[in-house]
Amino acid sequence: MSDTEFLTQAVAGRWDIYGPIHKGLRLAHGDMAARLGRADFTRGQDELLADLAGHLALGAKHLAHEETHIHAALEARAPGATADLNAQHDHHRARFDSLAIAICAVQHAAPADQPMLGRVLYLAFTGFVAEDLEHMRQEETIIWPQLCALFTDQELAGMEMAIIGSLAPEEVIAFMRLMLPAMNPAERTGLLSGMKADAPAEAYAAVIELAARPTLPANDFAELERQGLVA
Repeated sequence: MSDTEFLTQAVAGRWDIYGPIHKGLRLAHGDMAARLGRADFTRGQDELLADLAGHLALGAKHLAHEETHIHAALEARAPGATADLNAQHDHHRARFDSLAIAICAVQHAAPADQPMLGRVLYLAFTGFVAEDLEHMRQEETIIWPQLCALFTDQELAGMEMAIIGSLAPEEVIAFMRLMLPAMNPAERTGLLSGMKADAPAEAYAAVIELAARPTLPANDFAELERQGLVA
């Protein structure tokens, strides 16, 4: 049986605890890499560098969420199962530290040195992205089937709800801005339908106005309006 066939059989129809956030991170990684690649570092790039720092901060929070709510539960039922995951997360944190140093180097360099340091930052970030793409692939093809074998969908949903419940309102918006434009229409409809049914009206309205409206193409947002999902 191929890896694809095993994955399909193992998780068909199961609660996808990794898919939505990983789609969002992949899209945001690509967008950020493209912005860094086309940036003119002979000019001020304060907004770009601030956005990159914010993107890395969300990545660090995502790691912490997984460790607190997913790794701990997995380790309790399968001791040792998270050793490689935690090592990869530690490596990611070292990358975040080195990228923060690279950002500061660009910010504080003499103008003549900024193009070269901007190139160094671009290569460092894209190197991190390559590593993170492989890390997320392993989580979805190796760890997710393990989770599905050890936990019910209700338990997996509970982990996800615990992560969401731990977020400050501004963090909810930041993560939704990553996820909504990366989802396919059915996934987006399912997520927002559930939020509209369960979340306070003002919180749902904030997601629509601060996350969906600014990030979705006009046709996609119009489809949400047609479905009655725009607050």
